[in-house]
Amino acid sequence: MLALIQIAPWHWVAFTLCILFFLALDLGVFHRQAHSVRVQEAICWTILWVSLALLFGAALFPLRGSREAVEFFTGYFIELSLSMDNVFVIALIFGFFGVRNEHQHRVLFWGVVGALLMRGIMIGAGVALINRFEWLLYLMGGVLLITGAKMLFSKEGEMDPEKSGLVRVARRFLPISQDFDGSRFVTRSGGRRMFTPLFLVLLLVEASDLVFALDSIPAIFGVTRQPFIVFTSNVFAMLGLRSLYSILAGAMDYFRFLKVGLSVVLLFIGVKMLIDPHEGVPRWFQYDIPDGISLIVVVGIIGTAMLVSVLARQRERPPADGSPRP
Repeated sequence: MLALIQIAPWHWVAFTLCILFFLALDLGVFHRQAHSVRVQEAICWTILWVSLALLFGAALFPLRGSREAVEFFTGYFIELSLSMDNVFVIALIFGFFGVRNEHQHRVLFWGVVGALLMRGIMIGAGVALINRFEWLLYLMGGVLLITGAKMLFSKEGEMDPEKSGLVRVARRFLPISQDFDGSRFVTRSGGRRMFTPLFLVLLLVEASDLVFALDSIPAIFGVTRQPFIVFTSNVFAMLGLRSLYSILAGAMDYFRFLKVGLSVVLLFIGVKMLIDPHEGVPRWFQYDIPDGISLIVVVGIIGTAMLVSVLARQRERPPADGSPRP
């Protein structure tokens, strides 16, 4: 049996350079000209990113062992599922500001770049704090329980981005033009440089990801504390967000129970973090849930939520002959 490799700094550099290459290829070649992303194109990109994630996870089995490979897949599915919920928030933001389809990809691209930077900083800080103060895992577990419960019992409300504190502060302290200027974030108006409304949209997209990251990053720490696994699973999930948006934004009714599934996942991970064996915790309170079981539970919950959503939507569709359903 081959010896497992040790994660070295050059692995981080190589992975980051590969991601930067794909991002540059995306914006500089395939989306050099602003255009509406068709569903077929979005499906192809989604297949590409999911395939790369699956290949990366498969490569971890011989290189880092089955434990970290399963942790990667579990973290990836958690992050990807929470990103799907974020898609619906982004769709509401685009709809409120009336962002044209051909300009949405540019916002999503830079939104993902900013999200990766924010998450990298948060993951690094989280790992350092947990290694120093292990009791923070229990605090994160409690936060996930509270967040999952709030998500489970909260009612959907109308979103008004104009009432956001971020938008009010931006309009007060930044020169914001009244009109869009194509896909530009900065324009000239009245002889001076001004930010366009598209820049406000980008700010809100980044803010929404920050809010979701406060849930998703503690959730993945409930699966693994290996920084490289946490970071790579986050990156692959975020990279698939843009293509997922073009597929899911117009089909929100087909995923109406996704939020329920996500809340149950957060509750499960929160409980897992609280009962995970640690020093100083009574033995009767400890239980180590195997990584493989965690992966099956997460995939099963999300899959069930999506299946029930699709079945409910199909049931509401009128029959082809126009007769009422029984």
